[in-house]
Amino acid sequence: MQDFELLLKSSATAHGHLCPGQVVGVRMAMLGCRLIGLDNPSSREQIKKLIVFVEMDRCTADAVSHVTGVKLGRRSLKFMDYGIMAATFVNLESNAAFRVISTEESRDLAAVYAPEIAEKYPQQLEAYKRMPDSVLFRVQKVRVALSEFDLPGPTRRKTPCYQCGQVIRDCREVVKEGLAFCRPCSTGAYFTDAQEIAWPEMSCTPVSDTSTKPSFKAANRIR
Repeated sequence: MQDFELLLKSSATAHGHLCPGQVVGVRMAMLGCRLIGLDNPSSREQIKKLIVFVEMDRCTADAVSHVTGVKLGRRSLKFMDYGIMAATFVNLESNAAFRVISTEESRDLAAVYAPEIAEKYPQQLEAYKRMPDSVLFRVQKVRVALSEFDLPGPTRRKTPCYQCGQVIRDCREVVKEGLAFCRPCSTGAYFTDAQEIAWPEMSCTPVSDTSTKPSFKAANRIR
């Protein structure tokens, strides 16, 4: 594993700023990988062994993803919208799995670990660097049930929704009375009032030119 300060610097650059959540996320990822026996998680050899479940969509999640190399597009990063500052690290080879949770007590102890800093925000940032893992985190050994449809790799099944016809990938359909439905049709969606639209330049496709700005070229434009 790379040095903590180097990982923190590169993670903050990728995220866009340095904050206490970045410190927590980098340390959370380092601890999680150490617990499941991975010392270079983003390497070609080890990235195939790793799945990480993050339970929050905050700065910490970006740091965990950066340090481990897991990504939604690789299906190695799973987002569970629990609103909890926690992540579970799974070694697919050994089946070892540990859930690392950021403690609320660590906020209250920031003044103890960085007493020379008066302002709350920079105090937390520095204190989270200094705290031992046992203060900053709780750790749970867990079991994570994974099916073949959860694993990285090509799409393993495609099923059309009985109601709308949309293709559902990787066994994410909901079956009711023997019929397969997509989740929006079955249980409702995060959006409402969906209406199909078209716009004048819909027939355009992106093309490259000599400038650095993207340009678009009409393909079979209807006049």
